[in-house]
Amino acid sequence: MSSENSFDIVSKVDMQELSNAITQAEREIESRFDFKGSKSSIELEKEELVVASDDEYKLKSVIDVLQSKMIKRGVPIKNMEFGKIEPASAGTVRQRIKLKQGIEQDISRKINILIRDSKLKVKSQIQGDQIRVTGKSRDDLQAVMTLLRGADLQIELQFTNYR
Repeated sequence: MSSENSFDIVSKVDMQELSNAITQAEREIESRFDFKGSKSSIELEKEELVVASDDEYKLKSVIDVLQSKMIKRGVPIKNMEFGKIEPASAGTVRQRIKLKQGIEQDISRKINILIRDSKLKVKSQIQGDQIRVTGKSRDDLQAVMTLLRGADLQIELQFTNYR
């Protein structure tokens, strides 16, 4: 009865939920008094968000509204990589926000070291942009999940394929 249990550590942004969050944010911006007559927009271009507004202050407000909608829909905001604020057409400013999908190699290595240093009886191996963790004890696997939830990593992690 010594079967192996496992789960995958991934980092993904659910594009459908992100799209819904953008729609909700746009609706709120249209109805808010402080945005009346402003040229604010949020666009999704492949793996990148392009946020534009009249000035840096309004741009930050648009991003705040967007992030609050993302949090409500369970879309990780840790996976947003903010570009520089740059001037755009007609006196507006814009900012590109890259959405990180998958776990980068250096973060994968950090996660593997964290798991190894925890002295739990589990094995972890990097598989492309995700990590598979295997072990005999489900308690050990859950301890790994708890450990990683508490770790200060630059990305949001999800745990999938728990068997």
